[in-house]
Amino acid sequence: MTSEMFISSVAFGLFIVCPRMAGMMHVINKHSNASILRTVLVGTLISIPLLLLMVVAFGYIGVWGAIIVCVLTDFAAALIMKEISKRAAVETFIIALFVIVGVKVAPMISGFIVGL
Repeated sequence: MTSEMFISSVAFGLFIVCPRMAGMMHVINKHSNASILRTVLVGTLISIPLLLLMVVAFGYIGVWGAIIVCVLTDFAAALIMKEISKRAAVETFIIALFVIVGVKVAPMISGFIVGL
């Protein structure tokens, strides 16, 4: 593995760790008996083609294309989580809504802060 590949991989690995991921892992852990380590490993494999789809959408449509893919996968996760628990599905849906709201509100708040 080249140095550039290693640095890029570490940077990407650090980037995808975010509060949204922590929230989802907490919901899954709280509402299921599944091993969180196995869930993360298998979920990571499932996410690879979805991440590539998001990159392609970003390339063709821009940030809104990536957001559309993100929102659709979040809503799909909420639908799937209802098989474990209705409460888990609702919590997943709320996390998805916060992502959407954050995308809309962040530019307004940052514009206000920078404009001070």
